[in-house]
Amino acid sequence: MRIIVDAFGGDNAPKEILLGCAMAHEEFGVDIILSGQPRLIEECAKENKIDTGAMEILPASQIMPVSAAPADILKKYKDSSMAVGLRALAQGQGQAFVSAGSTGALVMGATFIIKRIAGIKRTAIGSALPTNSRPVFLIDMGANADCKPEYLHQFALMGDIYMKKILNVECPRVALANIGTEDTKGDTLRLEAFDFMKRAGYNFIGNIEARDIPLGVCDVVVADGFTGNIILKMYEGVAAALMANIKGIFKKNLLTKLSALAVKDGLTDLKNRMDYTEFGGAPLMGVRAPVIKAHGSSNAKAIKNAIGQAKYFAERDLIKSISESL
Repeated sequence: MRIIVDAFGGDNAPKEILLGCAMAHEEFGVDIILSGQPRLIEECAKENKIDTGAMEILPASQIMPVSAAPADILKKYKDSSMAVGLRALAQGQGQAFVSAGSTGALVMGATFIIKRIAGIKRTAIGSALPTNSRPVFLIDMGANADCKPEYLHQFALMGDIYMKKILNVECPRVALANIGTEDTKGDTLRLEAFDFMKRAGYNFIGNIEARDIPLGVCDVVVADGFTGNIILKMYEGVAAALMANIKGIFKKNLLTKLSALAVKDGLTDLKNRMDYTEFGGAPLMGVRAPVIKAHGSSNAKAIKNAIGQAKYFAERDLIKSISESL
């Protein structure tokens, strides 16, 4: 399988991208195609002793800054590493694309270069988040700040298929993020979306409050992009603060340090469960080919896992399942 990777997307490009690609090639057996400036890629690889001999390079003369407007990927930065990678995917040069670059640009580029699945009104970003039990899939996480009820219904449909195909959940419990659990709660968007979703074929269990998401009471959480992004960022912040506080408690004195040794395995499991690098990236749902958005601050491990997720996404053929469900 050939995975196209944006070599200059993210805060730590290209070094961490190249390291992650080398790890993914070794661990997953995938062929890597790097999009970016060949000279800079080769210089970075040589300086950091990264073996890129098995990787193909797609020349791209531009690097798109995060501060650029999303629409610039279609004109001003059409020869950027992201745009070149997306075009290569659209032309069938690879089976999936991974980038840690600008979210807005990736959504814009994928929508107009890869194009949406027939019948899908809006693409959406989804990702698995840790809970007390199995992961929950949150969709949308920021691609669509303004939504219509039908969009939320389609997000739910795509989330349901993701949980079935990727995480092997037989009958995912789908919930709508709201300010209360009662059927009559929420604004016009939530009320109308609720009516759409309760008539759908997936297992809709009603509204859910944000505080219940980490408890694992559902498998798919549906939200407009504005609400979903706030949930995601709060999730990340609370997880980071929690781990920092736990670390501080166990480092207080000799007795607490000895106590930490007794629960070391449990703490390691908790840290891994709360670590976003374990999930790697977020799939862009609703486009005609697998596109994975890696975190902007991704290190090599996160890039490796994002490539692994891209491989798994392509192998399970989610695109076909979503298309057939419509």
